[in-house]
Amino acid sequence: MRFAHAVIVVLAGFGVALGSALGATGAQDKPKTIWDGVYSADQAKRGEEAYAKSCASCHAADLTGLDTAPSLAGPEFNTGWNDLTLGDLYERIHTSMPGDAPGSLPQQQYIDIIAFLLSKGSFPPGAADLPTEPTALKQIKFVAQKP
Repeated sequence: MRFAHAVIVVLAGFGVALGSALGATGAQDKPKTIWDGVYSADQAKRGEEAYAKSCASCHAADLTGLDTAPSLAGPEFNTGWNDLTLGDLYERIHTSMPGDAPGSLPQQQYIDIIAFLLSKGSFPPGAADLPTEPTALKQIKFVAQKP
């Protein structure tokens, strides 16, 4: 009787461990998207200030774009970035913006500006800031339509 009880306890423990491992793997396999609350409201507020200083003169205060500078919110922007990553977006703005001094902003400001763009695109905020590492940003997919 004791042996049968011990076998049941061991098998139950194995089942819990296996279930946890499979659950963890499944969660890791699901890519994070901009719909998962990947930036904080505080970060978006910092980004709004940085945007006003460094971007609004070309892209407009309301992000609609001016002259040759494209819109940074709305259907056209969303379609252009759909299925790319926030790492791709970071690389683009870091290497080309501001137009008169590409790469001149601190890395954190570029990330905060991305958070501001997401907030203006009505993508939900979360509890934590966007990560500052470009490789971590590559793990967050821009998905225009809510899954």
